[in-house]
Amino acid sequence: MNSFKTLWKEISAPLRQHSRGTSVMSYYEHIFLDYEFNDTGSGSGSGDLGVDFEEPCDVEHVMTADFQRVFLPVVYALIFTLGITGNGLVVVVLGCQRRSKCSLTDRYRLHLSAADLLFVLALPFWAVDAALADWRFGAATCVGVHVIYTVNLYGSVLILAFISLDRYLAVVRATDTNTGGLRQLLAYKLVYVGAWLPAALLAVPDLIFARTQEGGEGATLCQRFYPANNAPLWVAVFHLQLVLVGLVVPGLVLLVCYCVIVTRLTRGPLGGQRQKRRAVRTTITLVLCFFLCWLPYGAGISVDALLRLEVLPRGCGLEAVLGVWLAVAEPMAFAHCCLNPLLYAFLGAGFKSSARRALTLSRASSLKILPRRRPGASTTTESESSSLHSS
Repeated sequence: MNSFKTLWKEISAPLRQHSRGTSVMSYYEHIFLDYEFNDTGSGSGSGDLGVDFEEPCDVEHVMTADFQRVFLPVVYALIFTLGITGNGLVVVVLGCQRRSKCSLTDRYRLHLSAADLLFVLALPFWAVDAALADWRFGAATCVGVHVIYTVNLYGSVLILAFISLDRYLAVVRATDTNTGGLRQLLAYKLVYVGAWLPAALLAVPDLIFARTQEGGEGATLCQRFYPANNAPLWVAVFHLQLVLVGLVVPGLVLLVCYCVIVTRLTRGPLGGQRQKRRAVRTTITLVLCFFLCWLPYGAGISVDALLRLEVLPRGCGLEAVLGVWLAVAEPMAFAHCCLNPLLYAFLGAGFKSSARRALTLSRASSLKILPRRRPGASTTTESESSSLHSS
């Protein structure tokens, strides 16, 4: 058996060398791009499987260098451009708005756009790394990019959960006497404890494990490197953590809150109530967009974690398909930061008025505000048309 392992290492050495030279930076450690088998002399591993196959896995025909160096940089550049434009506009508009006119909805918009804006700022580094198959920005930048990415990834999705809770309180619990105080508490204090603090704590592993290391053909890798003796376990744990905190928890909060909101809105006839019908469509769109963007990625890294924990049987074909799946699903998840300004800000009439004031600096445009609520008007309809659409 030992002689077979030796022979296998000699056969697979060229593949490992090729992988080291073309591995690209990503939150998940690519299964077949990081075949290292944790050489004991290095003292660290990059989350590879460390498995003896009967024959080498020929994966170059599936995940080619051209795919990494062309597809990923183009997608990252597109997400960066759209994310900077949309979220930057939200930050500028809210920054130009008077503090006295900043509502609870505006505060959530600002939190969400700030998280998404910082998140997309890390993508140019990834794009260059993918295009060159070489990290050129130094060890400190490597750690910093990982930390920024992790904090704002988790921060963004957790803020979405807070927004859905706020919408639930504003629509379903609008008549409760303590609703206003609870919404204030969520927006001014608990959002830091429940979103930003957990996101910061989840970035601690980046400070510990993220670093640069020389790969094949003189290339430099920037990724997390784990202890060699249990690298697959480390990777599996962090993948499941991402699924739990980045998808399951916020996804369940969104799903439950918005399902209750839709139930409340659809109670009774909707005929003639244009605002209610629009609010229902907007609510369904929010939920669908979140799960369409994040569910493929969450499913992919869940399968990846189960493979590393040896819960699922390994095979070259499965790993090749999974690698391509994740390479496509990860940018899909990232694209959600481009949709957030559209879904949570630009659809709101109040935000449109603020945007016109900020961009034109015209006093006349500042008079274009929403009409005041008529006495006896539906609380649900008003809150959905002026708040849910924009948050």
